[in-house]
Amino acid sequence: MRLFMRRRGEAGPARDAARALADLVRDTLKLDADATVSVSEISCGDPACGGSETVVLVMRPGARTQAAKVLMPMGQVTPEALVAALKPLMEGEAAVSTGGRVPV
Repeated sequence: MRLFMRRRGEAGPARDAARALADLVRDTLKLDADATVSVSEISCGDPACGGSETVVLVMRPGARTQAAKVLMPMGQVTPEALVAALKPLMEGEAAVSTGGRVPV
């Protein structure tokens, strides 16, 4: 079973979407330059996410890694859905956003 949806070094729309989302994460959380943001699309068995979900990891030096999920493919993530998923990270929690969709 393939867990990750895109290969390392893959160019094109998926890479552009990941970069745009990472930039939005940095702006929303007001991250310092030494923080690392990872945005990945993985397989999802939950019917609410349509087969794949977007996972955001925020790694700050000296702090635990924080994670947020958006239950939709990376290319469909809206700024509003991403910001909603990031709100708990501002309070130090893990987060999941359905992107406005009602989970089944």
